[in-house]
Amino acid sequence: MPIRMNAPQTFSARLAAADRPQIGMWVCSASPIVAEVAAGSGVDWVLLDAEHSPNDLQSILHQLYAMSAYPVSAVVRPPIGDAVLIKQYLDLGVQNLLVPMVDSAEQARELVRAVRYPGPAGGDVAPAEHGARGVGASLARSSRWNRIEGYLGRASETVSLIVQIESAAAVANVEEILAVDGVDAIFIGPADLAGSMGLLGQPSHPDVVDAALTAIRAARAAGKPAGINAFVPADADRYLAEGAAFAAVGADVAILARASEALADRFIGANPANERAGDGAVASGAIASDASTPRESY
Repeated sequence: MPIRMNAPQTFSARLAAADRPQIGMWVCSASPIVAEVAAGSGVDWVLLDAEHSPNDLQSILHQLYAMSAYPVSAVVRPPIGDAVLIKQYLDLGVQNLLVPMVDSAEQARELVRAVRYPGPAGGDVAPAEHGARGVGASLARSSRWNRIEGYLGRASETVSLIVQIESAAAVANVEEILAVDGVDAIFIGPADLAGSMGLLGQPSHPDVVDAALTAIRAARAAGKPAGINAFVPADADRYLAEGAAFAAVGADVAILARASEALADRFIGANPANERAGDGAVASGAIASDASTPRESY
């Protein structure tokens, strides 16, 4: 007899049950080893990013396997909100999607359709209008190869859809986006938001912070969670204090970059012997970086 299974808890269910903000980090290296290290670190959620990293379907699958033994929510960001790509991600067993660059309620509605199967006939809504996800779950990890009983009928319960608010247009439309049935949460990206406001590279600029807070407050008023990317600790503290339900506070590659720079500074840049050897540029701190000082270019 086959083993009957249940799908893991979604990130939206975790947020609803939490009594504190959920703290997470990014994994951009496409490495299952790094994903497993992050999953065991004590953070609540880990984002596997395919928008700004070399991830593909196979590498995402391997990282999901690596993380599956840990009590952490795996959130995956595709490079674009494409219905075909989303279908492939869902069939891999991705349950928590973070879709970038959602500027309007119409985009949000199309994403909801992409994560839902067609509905039953005979209702007020035509089956194809309810959802447009291609039906192949019996061949896929999403249903554990048909070992999750009744998967097709309740597949939407196993998926969290988070849309990313990262432009001035998205902030202007955030109330309409939040009102879309099937959008479980929003996630604010201050870096792209800053760029759209003419403040490229300044995610901590007061105008960007105000726009992010506008989105957070709109989400709270709508009764939906808002998350945010905040690698600068003071920014993260402020957003969490203002009601952000979840935050990403670091990334694997950034942590490695800053920590390796600090090691080089400690053992090379600060070594007087290097100046005697003619390495004055290095000794004077040309490659130095204080790992405790956050970089704002996230």
